[in-house]
Amino acid sequence: MNEMQSTGSALVVYSTISAKEALIDLVPRFEQQSQSKINITYTPAPTLIKQIRAGTRGDVFIGPEEYAGPLFEEGILLTGSRVPFARSATGLAVRAGTLPPDISTPAKLKSALLAARGVSFSEGASGMMFVKVLSEFGIADAIRAKFVAPQPGEMIGSVVARGAADIGIQQISALLPVAGITIVGRLPDELQEPIIYGTHLFAQSAQQDLAQPFVNFLRSATAIAVLTKSGFEPA
Repeated sequence: MNEMQSTGSALVVYSTISAKEALIDLVPRFEQQSQSKINITYTPAPTLIKQIRAGTRGDVFIGPEEYAGPLFEEGILLTGSRVPFARSATGLAVRAGTLPPDISTPAKLKSALLAARGVSFSEGASGMMFVKVLSEFGIADAIRAKFVAPQPGEMIGSVVARGAADIGIQQISALLPVAGITIVGRLPDELQEPIIYGTHLFAQSAQQDLAQPFVNFLRSATAIAVLTKSGFEPA
């Protein structure tokens, strides 16, 4: 099914959900500034990629390079159209009111993970990075045995907030909006693989010229201030 939803009257944007908190602030600002209209949909990354591969199309895809790369190879995104605009670090959260573990070093993070009764992490870019960390620690099987999967559409922070997991691992930008948790901090720097967000044009879009002002806006001083407040860093 080819859901070509670009209408010519509005820019159709599909974004992974981790960028939502910044974009729900930025999109109205851009619309007011440019007198343009944007129809934006936020979806968890694995689900969104499946939808795009099944035929969903628009004008702009926003997400990490880990997901955009294969879509370029498949000819879905326009070659050379990637423009990075933000980076996000991965952090650890616990339920509000509980004693936060020391995660200042890789060894202390490993101990905290082994001591937890339940650990939750996403299938998105931060989860892919975290699985590598578990393998490096040699505790992948031990953590998988106490993995707590989020419910469909549920944020990792919400799993922790309702007490289903002691520890949640996700991008800090996705943890910040969740009530009922304490963000302990970033994972140690030597374990970080920054997740780089970019804008990408769909190859079939008839509005590529109209998309460019939005792409530029996401790299503006206004956007950088909002992104920083939302847990991102400029790319």
